[in-house]
Amino acid sequence: MKHPHPHPHPHLRPIPTRRGLLAGAAALVAAATWPLRGLCAAPEGAFEAMDLDWTDTARKRDVPVRLYLPQPAARTPAARALAPVVVFSHGIGGSRRGYRYLGEHFAANGVASLHLQHVGSDRQVWTGGSVFQMISRLQDAAQDREAIARALDLRFALDTLLTSDIAPRLDARRIVAAGHSYGANTALLAAGARVERDGRVVNLRDPRVVAAIIISAPPFYGDGDPRRILAGVQVPSLHVTATADVITIPGYYSGADDRVAIFDATASEAKWLAVFEGGSHSMFTDRAGTGGMVLNPQVKTATKELSLAFLNKVFDGEGAALEDWPRRHAPIVARFSAAG
Repeated sequence: MKHPHPHPHPHLRPIPTRRGLLAGAAALVAAATWPLRGLCAAPEGAFEAMDLDWTDTARKRDVPVRLYLPQPAARTPAARALAPVVVFSHGIGGSRRGYRYLGEHFAANGVASLHLQHVGSDRQVWTGGSVFQMISRLQDAAQDREAIARALDLRFALDTLLTSDIAPRLDARRIVAAGHSYGANTALLAAGARVERDGRVVNLRDPRVVAAIIISAPPFYGDGDPRRILAGVQVPSLHVTATADVITIPGYYSGADDRVAIFDATASEAKWLAVFEGGSHSMFTDRAGTGGMVLNPQVKTATKELSLAFLNKVFDGEGAALEDWPRRHAPIVARFSAAG
């Protein structure tokens, strides 16, 4: 895919520290050793955040992103290596500014975090017109064409980032696809999920993706057995949900058991599932209070730690933090499962 090479820093703006392919309206609501930094609070100055405004000229589609980039000077001498990359896809109606709590935590611990904005299913679906027009925009955002476009956004953003002036600071062999809700489905497609349309298998697998973080993924509807759809997802995967992670809107319902079904169907030999007690589907966004005023920040802290522990296990084989995680967060964890 052809795309413009990003210029050094004129395009970077520092900021303060369907039933379709996917769930339709359900989405609403061999590298050098990289010793990741410990599970700690983000030290000031450990990373920079920047907005990058890219355009995929081949598709005539804007792909705005926000990059949380670790600062080399902030790393310990033992960690002077290239930074792994998490590429994060938002849920329907979101933007590149979402999931900041995860982006900052990754970057503060030596992992670059690239947050996409999908212009066909971003925050613009909420603005302008009547309620009926908004519903129409939501339905359009959940169609096959947008689901495919999202996966292509992810591929384009990686292409652009890894040919930019920032690329020498990044480890192109340690890339993780991540996302929440609709974005979790996008990450699954990049990790190998395949559906069939008009007798043709739609394969959007990006071979650069070596692991996946799947938060609150709705099911892939209209495609039969989820195990067949997810048979191609064989990279290590982390799945995060809650017992009250329910999506309900007029004419549609997806229970929390759908998130567990995604975990069960994924073909990854090494995979983990964390289910929090209570909560809500939107608890994993930056919104404060949803899912419970006390539980919400606790879940965010636990999710940050779990995600980093997962990366430590995948990249370095250091599994102590991952094994100890359910004990440390036992009061809010309903289930923790591991396979492989």
